[in-house]
Amino acid sequence: MMSIFNISKLLIILFLVMGVALSGCFVAENPYTAVAPGMWRATLTLDPVAASVRGESAAAGGFGKLEEIVRGELPFNFEVKYEGANRFYIEIHNGEERIRVDSISFGRDRKTAKDTILIHFPVFDSYIRAIYQEKVMQGEWVVNYRENYTIPFVAKQGEAHRFTTLRKPPAANVSGRWEVRFDSEGEQPYLAVGEFQQQDNYLTGTFLTETGDYRFLEGTVQDDKVYLSCFDGSHAFLFEAKMQPNGTLSGSFLSGTHYRATWEARRNSEFQLNDPHSLTFLKPGYDRVEFAFENPDGKIISLNEPPYQGKVTIIQLMGTWCPNCRDETEFLLQYRKKNPQLDIAIIGLAFERYRDRDRSMQAIRQYRDYFQLDYEILLAGTSSDKAEAARALPMLNQVLSYPTMIIVDKRGRVRQIHTGFSGPATSAYAAFQREFDDLIKQLLAESS
Repeated sequence: MMSIFNISKLLIILFLVMGVALSGCFVAENPYTAVAPGMWRATLTLDPVAASVRGESAAAGGFGKLEEIVRGELPFNFEVKYEGANRFYIEIHNGEERIRVDSISFGRDRKTAKDTILIHFPVFDSYIRAIYQEKVMQGEWVVNYRENYTIPFVAKQGEAHRFTTLRKPPAANVSGRWEVRFDSEGEQPYLAVGEFQQQDNYLTGTFLTETGDYRFLEGTVQDDKVYLSCFDGSHAFLFEAKMQPNGTLSGSFLSGTHYRATWEARRNSEFQLNDPHSLTFLKPGYDRVEFAFENPDGKIISLNEPPYQGKVTIIQLMGTWCPNCRDETEFLLQYRKKNPQLDIAIIGLAFERYRDRDRSMQAIRQYRDYFQLDYEILLAGTSSDKAEAARALPMLNQVLSYPTMIIVDKRGRVRQIHTGFSGPATSAYAAFQREFDDLIKQLLAESS
């Protein structure tokens, strides 16, 4: 007969064996070392107090309280995608646009003793810092080149809607082309083209202005209310509007925490902005541009250098902080890739947010490395005052926009100046591509 001691010993061994067997079937609830994969819904709280005030003043102006869905929060969606147990990236969604973000770090913050994620947007010099726990992130979006500029950020995993899960039947279909006027206190009003595509409640579109487009917007139509948003690491745009009995739209526009405007729109399929080639031009007596600016390696570069002599040259007035400039850069890179036989030169003149030279040069290096550029970008000045850009290039009547593209022929003469950039989110992009290609090939065919 076994003793009680031996029976106890046998039971312990049996339990250990069973435990080993069961452990082979055990699957961890979250096998990932960082944030959960899949779709996330994020919000940036631009200004909830102003949202309430904006709704009340809007009611007096005739387009009602719009904060019933938005409440001052800009929504956007992103997807966490793993390429291995410890390697993942984030893909931001704005309509059909997909923005891959690889510069991510995570781990336990020694100061707070909490799991923290840093999502860097190196090209735009901004980042999201958030504490994450299970399926929630909470923190802030920080823009380095603006002083004390932070916006509260929250994201939840498993939510794929943007503004709302409501499906109120739309009062109308807003698809089409609209003539738009934006008004902001203390600034000159400006005109824009609104391009919208609506399918049931789902809405996408953009606004084209004389200085560039508002890129890929995504949102919803609920009853007689219109909502659109965009976040790309630089832009944080939130649009709201109410359909009026006369068929117009009236609403508000928030850009981050620093810009507020109202907007009015009416259908006008024929409406056009001013010709982008007519806004910036050479002053009388000039037929070329001249400059000498420093590159990030400390070398002074001018158009008199051998790489630009006798070549069709594209001069890009830009800023590393500028999403429209990024669109233009990507267009130029793709154009050269598709046309390797064309002997053209490109040079960028960067007007940066920082007044500190070293920080500006670092921003240019990051931009150059990110895009793997094989052409020079020079530091030409700061972007805080466009009058400074005009002083840097005194042969121009004005600089209205970043980007501005100057096309120079083989003899060094300016043949075209294009203000702004209507990128892939717009209907104007295809026409721009054709016109650009025609002009470049025409200039290459001319004798030097």
